[in-house]
Amino acid sequence: MKVVLALQLLSVASAKFALDDLQVMMEADVRKYESDNWVVGERVSEEDTLNLDFYLKQDEDDQKNFEKELLELASPVLNGEKNPKYGKWLSHEEVVEKLSASREAIDSVLDFAANQLQAQDIHINKLKSIVKVKNVKARIVEEALSTRLHHHSHKTYTKVDLIRATAPYHLPARVAVHVSLVGELIRFPRMRFADSRLVFTDLKEPSVNKSSSDSWSKCGSRYSSYTNPYVLAERYGFDLSYTSSSSDSSLALGEFQGEYYDDTDLEAFSSACDLPTISISSTTGGNTPSKCEVGLEPCIESLLDIEYAGAIAGDIPLSIIYSSSYSLLDFAESIQDMDDPPKVVSVSYGNDEAQQTGSSFMESVSSAFMKLGSMGVTILFAAGDQGVWGREGYGTSFNPDFPAGSPYVTAVGGTDFATESTIGDETTWEDGGSGFSDEFDTASFQTDEVSAYLKTDDLPKSSLYNADGRAYPDVSALAGEVNPYLISYKDGTFSAVAGTSAACPVVAGMLAQINDKRLAAGKSALGWVNPALYAAGEAGSGFYDVTSGTTDGGYTTGFTAEEGWDAATGWGTVDFTSLESYLSSY
Repeated sequence: MKVVLALQLLSVASAKFALDDLQVMMEADVRKYESDNWVVGERVSEEDTLNLDFYLKQDEDDQKNFEKELLELASPVLNGEKNPKYGKWLSHEEVVEKLSASREAIDSVLDFAANQLQAQDIHINKLKSIVKVKNVKARIVEEALSTRLHHHSHKTYTKVDLIRATAPYHLPARVAVHVSLVGELIRFPRMRFADSRLVFTDLKEPSVNKSSSDSWSKCGSRYSSYTNPYVLAERYGFDLSYTSSSSDSSLALGEFQGEYYDDTDLEAFSSACDLPTISISSTTGGNTPSKCEVGLEPCIESLLDIEYAGAIAGDIPLSIIYSSSYSLLDFAESIQDMDDPPKVVSVSYGNDEAQQTGSSFMESVSSAFMKLGSMGVTILFAAGDQGVWGREGYGTSFNPDFPAGSPYVTAVGGTDFATESTIGDETTWEDGGSGFSDEFDTASFQTDEVSAYLKTDDLPKSSLYNADGRAYPDVSALAGEVNPYLISYKDGTFSAVAGTSAACPVVAGMLAQINDKRLAAGKSALGWVNPALYAAGEAGSGFYDVTSGTTDGGYTTGFTAEEGWDAATGWGTVDFTSLESYLSSY
């Protein structure tokens, strides 16, 4: 009997060992391991190394409870009453307490990294949600993850070299049960160079400018057809010579993939517009200003961000968070790990959801932004520049943008002046990103608005979009080509640019001003601001309604602007005085 029992126990133990050792395919919804813009090169060598990030799963109940609590903290009004918990954001320690991986999960991945990957450099991020492994031999990674790794070069930017998997990757069952994904093994970034709509002109004196406002010529009469900081200040009502009143205030710009800035152009722009010199208080990740001397692409996106965010934010400290890792996850995690993260972060970067390769990746990125929002950080992303069709282009369905479709970022769409060179009413920019996410459900803070919009008459065919998805943009700003933005981009050379890449830092600069005033008054930072923006809109405050135009991207159908919130421009554009008054009253 004892022998039989021993054999049974041995059998059970063997079965458990076999189950634990079973290889599980990760990110199983990914079907494509190549990209049209990247060329597969040689297989990795014995000398090649790479870094791996193991993103740990969150307990589903903990996640739901966290989301519920965060919505309460972010809502200035609950059940028709002023919410006493509004803005009581969490510390790093409180986020860890409420939403971190289990000790079992962390130990399982640490053991795998130390033994199967033979890693020497292993650490856990501040929020205890990522195990980071550095300088692992690529051939060992191939064996441990049952995959194949190759070098890849970009077709246009051939000096950019990435190691990526050319086949699915796997983890042992005992590890896979704790891991959402391993980054970055299978994603190819969209190169950000010159992403905005570039409208090149000779910048000659316009033959006709019917506007009675002198704001158009404040950066030079020969540039009086182009949007500049004075035009924006007159339209939206913010203080262009803003002086910070709080030592805790801050604004950061996220820059990716070969985008740099130089002081020469910042000084040229500041001088031309008679503004205090725009400067950067700190740069995380480095900068190569000499790249700006070679022409348009290496610097135009960064300079656009800095020149307009800096002009609006005044002397609020402006920093750059530069990511060379081609990863939104790594970008978000770098902010999470900061002892004092910036209060507002603006990012003019994105891609189609369809180009993200997998659900786990999008959910992990959104969760990372959720945690930042809970810590009092406001995250804004440009909504895209191809209308409803996205970068994938015209087809059988619309292509929603990511991460604009995450409920935890504020998505910024685009407008044009309704009448060229007339500061006043705006209309929808046809190329402004807009629509409904295929990945994320309608956000709880916008259910009434979305429901009302979906009852309007002028909607696209229902087969083109997911009516149950998170709807965006949340808010908009000037972005179109009627009066494009004036920028200095190469040794003081000026040109004109359009895109939500311009609109996003404009809205971020305005929110940074409001944040600064709240902080100076002893109030909390705005943090995850979407519920508050929607509360303002519902109260009839904060925005200039945009009621004309369609985001058809130059084709025949898109989302049309209506009274109130709509899926073309969100709530419309910022009425600064009204929005500041509303947000400062809570």
